[in-house]
Amino acid sequence: MQIDEKKLEETKKKAKEIYEKIGKVWCPCLKDEVFFNNEGFDHILFKTWNRGRSSLEQHTRLRLISLVPDIITRSHTLQEYDERKMLVRQNINSRWEKRAKLVRYYVFIAIIKEVRLKIIIKEIEGGNKIFYSLYPSWKTTKNSLRKKIFFSGNLEED
Repeated sequence: MQIDEKKLEETKKKAKEIYEKIGKVWCPCLKDEVFFNNEGFDHILFKTWNRGRSSLEQHTRLRLISLVPDIITRSHTLQEYDERKMLVRQNINSRWEKRAKLVRYYVFIAIIKEVRLKIIIKEIEGGNKIFYSLYPSWKTTKNSLRKKIFFSGNLEED
């Protein structure tokens, strides 16, 4: 299924307006603020810095952005946690460099209107906790074995 380009651009515009108004929210589980910066919004549009997501995947994620602050502020239980040392691409002195840093991923799961959502918060060593991604996951339907899958299991790309 393909999303009409005009519809996708309209959804992006609305989602960007909502996203920019959020700024930051308090997460009671992490006992810290979670910031909403460009990295999180860009990650909804791109899997990695140079590889985009499908228009259907972008549209689906963008439509769900308004639910994220509420899920983070109501979450009191961490469902997944991952921590690893990895090369992180950072803009240092107007140059893009890769540096080895400890990266932590915090995952919260919520079920809203029969949709199961995963929210990923990322923290790079020495930095703030940022909203990084969200994705829905559906179960199979009764009459079909098909699934809509918008995740791979790799928290950096999801």
